Amino acid sequence: MTTVLRAHAEDQYAEELELLAKDDDRTRPPGWKLSPWAVTTYILGDGDRITPKYIGPRRIVEVAVATLATDRALLLLGVPGTAKTWLSEHLAAAISGDSTLLVQGTAGTAEEAVRYGWNYARLLAEGPSREALTPSPVMRAMAEGRLARVEELTRMPSDVQDALITVLSEKTLPIPELNEEVQAARGFNLIATANDRDRGVNDLSSALRRRFNTVVLPVPGTPEEEVDIVSRRVEQLGRSLELPEVPAGMEEIRRVVTVFRELRTGVTEDGRTKVKSPSGTLSTAEAISVITNGVALAAHFGDGVLRPSDVAAGIIGAVVQDPVSDRVVWREYLETVVREREDWRDFYRACRDAG
Repeated sequence: MTTVLRAHAEDQYAEELELLAKDDDRTRPPGWKLSPWAVTTYILGDGDRITPKYIGPRRIVEVAVATLATDRALLLLGVPGTAKTWLSEHLAAAISGDSTLLVQGTAGTAEEAVRYGWNYARLLAEGPSREALTPSPVMRAMAEGRLARVEELTRMPSDVQDALITVLSEKTLPIPELNEEVQAARGFNLIATANDRDRGVNDLSSALRRRFNTVVLPVPGTPEEEVDIVSRRVEQLGRSLELPEVPAGMEEIRRVVTVFRELRTGVTEDGRTKVKSPSGTLSTAEAISVITNGVALAAHFGDGVLRPSDVAAGIIGAVVQDPVSDRVVWREYLETVVREREDWRDFYRACRDAG
């Protein structure tokens, strides 16, 4: 048993990776732990011993994996909740065996996070040296021939983003203080993620964008696909968090997914009624959170069965981000759509009570 709340992908799925590596007789790019075919199988599953990590179009995963086998970096672009971070972690785990070489992009991310920093105690005592240098995750990935990950690239300041240009074009990281450079070992590449809703925050320069092959991750195409994703992830999270076992509650999962999809698209499932959309994203990831929280409520404070009252408060919390405008949107949807569905009466009452 491990005391870690969330194991890294390469640890959590070590048996599957080992199984694939054992049977993998296809060509592997330099520095890769698995062949591109085996990496894709690890991501999408094989219907038997390998569980799917990402549910979506196979071609998207194939393009992403093929990109990483070239000299171009990969940019995963999409709205919140489309599994960009999840996919980047599993790609790094399957290709490099290490998903931890990560730079988290924020407005306060400094250039040292992409290049290198200094141990100032040693720097003052001994002067500039390799021992006084603190490598960034990107620098370590270059030296070791692994994949580096940059999360929320467009949230980083533009000058920090541009520190990647030389790394991606020349595959070299200069260290002018030492009159040295770090050259990328075979197997090095970079996966970045960016949020569609962050356009205009810190847009990528044309020079940097040319260094990436962009793959757009779509929202789940059908309700059935989204229900499958949510149910799988809730089951995995339940095991990880050691929540008391609660029956699947597929009816409540379908209701949550239906509510999120209808509010997200602005029209009901049958296409007959237009509805207003709230300010939030109502992503698949948020649906997973709502159901997981509902499972915890049912297990610890309910009768062990997932019921509408267990998910109602979570739905309202996800929908009503703006207490004024979103509350109006939610009430209108509740009264004009949910109330009219005969088989949703218990759900309607639970939402009314929670609101």
